[in-house]
Amino acid sequence: MRRSGPEFGPRRSRLHGVPSALLAAALCASPSLAAAQTEPTVDPKPATSEGAPPPADAPPAPPPAPEAGKQADPPATNDGAAAQKREGAGDVKPAEPKAEAPKAAEAPKAAEPPPPESGFFLGSYGRVGAATDFRKRPGRDADLVARGSRLDESPYFELDVQRQDYWKATGTTTRAVITLGTSAPLFHYNADFTIRMAVRNLFLQANNIVTKGLSAWVGSRMYRGDDAYLIDYWPLDNLNTMGGGLRYDFANGRTFIAWHAGLNQPRTGFFSQTVARTPALNQVGAANVNILDRQKFITSLKASHVVKVGETAGVKAVLYGELHDIPSGQRETEVKGAFETLPADFGYVVGAQFGAFTGRDASHVNLFIRYAGGAAAYGEFGTPFQLAPDRTSAGARELWITLSGNWETGPLGLMAAGYFRSFRDASEGLDYNDVDEGIIMARPHFFLTEWGGIATEISYQAQQRGVRYQPPTPPGQPIPAPTNDPVMGGLFRIGFVPFLNPAGKGSYSRPQLRLIYLLTHRDEGARSMYPKDDVFSLREWEHFFGVGVEWWFNAQTTYGG
Repeated sequence: MRRSGPEFGPRRSRLHGVPSALLAAALCASPSLAAAQTEPTVDPKPATSEGAPPPADAPPAPPPAPEAGKQADPPATNDGAAAQKREGAGDVKPAEPKAEAPKAAEAPKAAEPPPPESGFFLGSYGRVGAATDFRKRPGRDADLVARGSRLDESPYFELDVQRQDYWKATGTTTRAVITLGTSAPLFHYNADFTIRMAVRNLFLQANNIVTKGLSAWVGSRMYRGDDAYLIDYWPLDNLNTMGGGLRYDFANGRTFIAWHAGLNQPRTGFFSQTVARTPALNQVGAANVNILDRQKFITSLKASHVVKVGETAGVKAVLYGELHDIPSGQRETEVKGAFETLPADFGYVVGAQFGAFTGRDASHVNLFIRYAGGAAAYGEFGTPFQLAPDRTSAGARELWITLSGNWETGPLGLMAAGYFRSFRDASEGLDYNDVDEGIIMARPHFFLTEWGGIATEISYQAQQRGVRYQPPTPPGQPIPAPTNDPVMGGLFRIGFVPFLNPAGKGSYSRPQLRLIYLLTHRDEGARSMYPKDDVFSLREWEHFFGVGVEWWFNAQTTYGG
């Protein structure tokens, strides 16, 4: 849940406070600092586009200089003679000048912008909370829908280390990014000295490579655009991918096109199967052989354009698409030596985003529309299930319509978000996996002072699932056919959140320390969607009381567009 965005956020800082061991190790593994420039510098260009609200799991990006969203040009030359010439040192008059007609004064040349800064940068996102349900049990995430409130999310932390270098020989800037993410449970809660960790980013990007405005990257990365902060979701483009991509930013600084391609292989029997076989030449023991070994290929294309309105405001339009391709394969059945063929599968995504922003603060609004079909309806890591008769995901589909925004004026702020989602798997008829759901949520803020205030959060959530239901049958009566009827459930939620903002006033100002109280009411349908004896299936009212903190420090510029 990182945040980034060119319109707002704290400035990026150099890595002066990193422990000496980490810095020494990084220096040993990095290119020589001899290529680094010592002139005043500017920060790298944020990957998120102008006017977008910051993505939810990254710290906000700093305003680029000299123009938002535009990479600073390297100086045309960097030698001392040229510098003297720019200062007029090469036009020294003779000691005894001859009388001649006066010359017109030369217009001063515009100062060349300095190159991007070379060095190490450290960023971090984190959230931690501790809560109870007033019945001496832990406070739990009580959302009914897939994407709900962030206030009761479990702890999560990311450490982001970047190495940036400006290469004078080509005018190119490279940026190597390593991001480690860790999630709950934490040692201080369960006394288990282990950690759940994942590499969220491991890639290198080259900016202004070959020609100005063109960037290329290769590696493993979170590849995202704009988010809906309140529901902690990227409604249009949100890929976790291993591969590479290209992006071209036009000279106007408001238009770009980005393309990417990558591969993945989720660890399920749909993509791979390993069996034991006799080693070569009848050696003793057994050897593992990959009978089924297929990858999913995903490629995406995105185009974004911003139209300025007045001095700072603007409107934004984005078009987006994905293609998912899974090749055919063969796997062994339960009968040893017997094989079955798995057919090739395919999927696609089409979507668009329309937004507007003021540019003077974090006020904005975004509408996202996204439709996925076939294998893409299950997501980039999803394994297709409930398949069609031809054993493919043909017929599966998912629709998201999401609205998100923020408005600020004086001491008041209002963050709001909502979505409607409809998913159908590839099988005919309704089942539990076929779902329609939605949420409407608002979080008003009132800043009592520059350093804190009070917020409330209100939401209504509803979900409908298809259920294959067998009605109870009295003894001696014929058993009726099962029915496929939908089940509807809903919940209402209200929260009271006093908070402290050390960084000052603003809906997206972080860090933020919170005291949280949430009250949830579930109707009968909502309670029926939990397993038997789960307290959520038994309780009509649910309490959540605790403390929480959320932060993002330094600019995170690893998103793709």
